[in-house]
Amino acid sequence: MFDIGWSELVVIAVVALIAIGPKELPGVLRMVGQWMGKARKMAAEFQGQFQEAMREAEMADLKKSFDEVREAASGLTGFRVGTVDKFQGQEAPAVIYSMATSSADEAPRGLDFLYDPHRLNVATSRARALAIIVASPDLIRVSCRTPHQMVLANALCQAWETGG
Repeated sequence: MFDIGWSELVVIAVVALIAIGPKELPGVLRMVGQWMGKARKMAAEFQGQFQEAMREAEMADLKKSFDEVREAASGLTGFRVGTVDKFQGQEAPAVIYSMATSSADEAPRGLDFLYDPHRLNVATSRARALAIIVASPDLIRVSCRTPHQMVLANALCQAWETGG
């Protein structure tokens, strides 16, 4: 909070000892400590309220976007939904491929399944006009432990770079 070094603290302590006296110094230090505690508590409360307001604003924006998408899609019918395996050999005007996990570490079936380049290829090559990959940005910042895992993650990274 303050940029005070040890030398400044020693000067402040000597001045306080001379000005206040050794008898009153412990009481004054206790009072200063209480003030600092109150100031920190107020700062923490302010920060918490600020973060809560930011979350509420983000949620309002997210709700607005969701409502816009729902309104735009309300008249659309006839969509097929399923796994990549279900659409093997079929095509559609548009394909939305969801990676459905926040990070590679949370993938229930592991990296081999999540980053399988054949699944990604089957999903995106089924689209005649538009292929959308819905994935967390954390999925392209994966920590690979083997060359095989690097090969797996590379397909998603290439799609990310080319699809922008």
